[in-house]
Amino acid sequence: MDRLRLDLPSHVLIFPYPAPSHVGSMLQLAELLCHGGLHVTFLVTHYIRGRLLRHSDVQSRFARYSGFQLEPISDGLPEDDPRSGDKIMDFLHSFGAMAKPHFREFLISNRQQNCDTQNPINCIIADGLMSFPIDVAEEFGIPIICFNASSICHMWVYFCAHKLVEDGVLPFKGTNLDAPISSVPGMEHFLRRCDLPSFFRAQDVEDRDFQMILNETLQIPRAKALILNTFEDLEGPILAHARSVCHKIYTIGPLHTHLKNRLQSPISSNSLWEEDSNCMTWLDTQPSRSVIY
Repeated sequence: MDRLRLDLPSHVLIFPYPAPSHVGSMLQLAELLCHGGLHVTFLVTHYIRGRLLRHSDVQSRFARYSGFQLEPISDGLPEDDPRSGDKIMDFLHSFGAMAKPHFREFLISNRQQNCDTQNPINCIIADGLMSFPIDVAEEFGIPIICFNASSICHMWVYFCAHKLVEDGVLPFKGTNLDAPISSVPGMEHFLRRCDLPSFFRAQDVEDRDFQMILNETLQIPRAKALILNTFEDLEGPILAHARSVCHKIYTIGPLHTHLKNRLQSPISSNSLWEEDSNCMTWLDTQPSRSVIY
């Protein structure tokens, strides 16, 4: 049985946070892995899966890869819940507690279905915004890697948040958002208050949104490695600082460029909503290279 499994491609489970930008970036990662011959299970909530099937070409796009599966998981909310707007932070706080048992059940089911000659999940790549997949992966003894689609500068600020509090930078005193921030190593000469994530403007460092994002980020070093959608020439100095916290960091960006070069075709849309192409008529009437997006 072990010999049979050695002959099979690795089977990676990719689990994005259920938000458009997170899903889009990790779909690009999934396609690159599929193109490299790996089997990929892409796990999303029922809500996200429904929108992908309605508004994107995910089915036809991944039909060429026999090892790809798009699988759903419950987020614990009723079907008509908006999952956006003023409820988005409530969803962010509750998603882990609601989805964790369903994630565990999904892995149990996968292991039972693939216990003989098939190919069970043997690696997990989870969104860095969620720490509960790390807990579950450790239970099952499955190696887990975190993925973050934002810049390492953005993440490094979160890793340094405790220092900002210790140095008295947080909470802000006064209203000058152009005031420099000198407590983030590697960014002392250019970082300003207005460059920090909006959560950092809370007047109470015990603010639940600030604490939740901070605590989730601080769980990332528990993973076996961190994958970033960036590259060394762009963020090398900050990556050097981040590697003091996360020792294994792999920079594989920009994902859309790698994917375009490998497929030799335009990148498909990952939109979760019906796209409005009315602007194209106006754009077509403009002089070449005259519009900045």
